[in-house]
Amino acid sequence: MTSLSRRLLLSLALAALGITAAGAKELPFDLSPEQPAREHIGPNAEAIAAIPKDFPFVTPGKFTIGTNPSGPPLATYASDTATVVGADPDIASLIAESLGLELEIVVVAWADWPLALQSGKVDAVFSNVGVTEERKEKFDFATYRQGLHGFFVHNDSPVQKIAEPKDISGLKIVVGVGTNQERILGKWNELVVEAGLPPAELVYYDDEGTKLLALRAGRVDVMVQPHAQLVLIAERDGDFRKVGVLSAGWPERSDVAATFRKGSGLAEPVAIAVNGLIKDGVYGRTLARWLVSDEALEESRVNPPGLPKF
Repeated sequence: MTSLSRRLLLSLALAALGITAAGAKELPFDLSPEQPAREHIGPNAEAIAAIPKDFPFVTPGKFTIGTNPSGPPLATYASDTATVVGADPDIASLIAESLGLELEIVVVAWADWPLALQSGKVDAVFSNVGVTEERKEKFDFATYRQGLHGFFVHNDSPVQKIAEPKDISGLKIVVGVGTNQERILGKWNELVVEAGLPPAELVYYDDEGTKLLALRAGRVDVMVQPHAQLVLIAERDGDFRKVGVLSAGWPERSDVAATFRKGSGLAEPVAIAVNGLIKDGVYGRTLARWLVSDEALEESRVNPPGLPKF
């Protein structure tokens, strides 16, 4: 990818969050390539011992991962438009250090991550990949975050909490066309109607700025999107607040995982490394630095139950 393409991708990612290239709105975290606040940790002997002796790392001494820098706070380009930063790269960096390795990041398009793994271009993928039963047929997983959507309202809203289907009754909710959130809210509306309550009205807008303006003007009550995106907007703008979270796989739990070639044997040592990070506290501090503490796991698991085929 050229430098111009990276600058364009960074500009588009920030523009989607209402941030101009000139930085008219200040981000609530550091996008410098140096990342002086990034956490570090020493080698984890148990995790290192679990690495298969014959595992063919792409580059000896390095943990090569694929990621898609599609937007903060999970993964994006730094201000130099070359370095990839965010919560996922930070967790991957800590895992690499736990394994006694140096992190190497390869940028891959979302659609290309399976090929990048299967072709041996990368050792693992850290790109907000959710565990599903279908994917488990071809890949192994070690979980490192929860997959969440968020319910956010304007500060002046009377809505205080959304925790179950009945809580959306009668509300106007902004949601993206064809998204997983739309699918889930459609199911919630079915339960609302079965309970004899008026359903929520799902409202669709084309761009982020229009959605936020509608919330501020009171034309809609709630906005539903991936949790990390909304946390960033709320922290940046200061006039939105979270009233609930929703599993991205509702009614099932949805976990995000490091992804590996099936049978490679690398999922187990990575899970051991993540659990070491959790126990140390560095895991929680890292997610907090990127405003995604709500997505923390209590434990990393290898190939847990995944989302069924819809």
